Amino acid sequence: MIGIIGGTGLGAALAAAQGGERIDMDTPFGRPSAPLVKAKWEGTDVVFLNRHGDGHVYNPSNVPYRANIFALKKLGVTTVIASGATGSLREDIHPGELVVCDQVIDRTFARAKTFFDEGLVAHVEFADPFCPALREVILSVADRAATKVHPRGTYVCMEGPQFSTRAESHMHRAWGGDLIGMTCMPEAKLAREAEMSYALIALPTDYDCWRPHAPGADRQKLLQEILGNLQRATDNAITLIRAAVARLASHPIPDCDAWHALELALWSDKRKVAPAVVQRLEPLIGKHWR
Repeated sequence: MIGIIGGTGLGAALAAAQGGERIDMDTPFGRPSAPLVKAKWEGTDVVFLNRHGDGHVYNPSNVPYRANIFALKKLGVTTVIASGATGSLREDIHPGELVVCDQVIDRTFARAKTFFDEGLVAHVEFADPFCPALREVILSVADRAATKVHPRGTYVCMEGPQFSTRAESHMHRAWGGDLIGMTCMPEAKLAREAEMSYALIALPTDYDCWRPHAPGADRQKLLQEILGNLQRATDNAITLIRAAVARLASHPIPDCDAWHALELALWSDKRKVAPAVVQRLEPLIGKHWR
């Protein structure tokens, strides 16, 4: 089953456009951002989730990432295609284009980043944070989007909700960052712990502050330009995701390392782990514990 997580712009668009069954859920980590919507898309089961909630009420630091991923796992989702609005750190990544990210730098510090924070220790591998097999599927249908789709990019995830200082923006560029955003982490880490294949399509809406605006530029016009870029990128991202879902329906990924992420990652002595902990995390660890 495929999960689609929509960020700024795309989340609202998917929530408005999709019919299907609305599912209210609770998890050991609280309630998800919004009711999940289960529907048929391109002939296959898809679960949609609006990351920021109905009406964009969760800022990036307050998104219930653990509840979101746990809920998708509980519904049987194995593959996640996520989106997120970003700023561009590179001259050749133009606003309105799309980027299928391949690496990430995590600068967040105020978010719970693991399911295994109490009573059980797990260390998953994360060298390739985005599933190469799933990225390949998305890139195989890149020509469906009416814009350039960059085949790789390093996403710098900052805490927010404030944007970068100019010094930080230059530092992120010096680190090798291509995009700056606020929501990729810990979502991708949690998806790996939940043994899900996860890929991210970034939607650059503007250049980050390393690239100054023209002197005297009208702020209201700049905002409208950013919103226009977001709408254009959102429309193209929906087209791209829909084409990827269709490709996955006819040519499923045969295997993915992420689906086995916990096989060597659970370090705790099973005899010392409390039954209540095992029960709490059963959707994540059940097959390994049995």
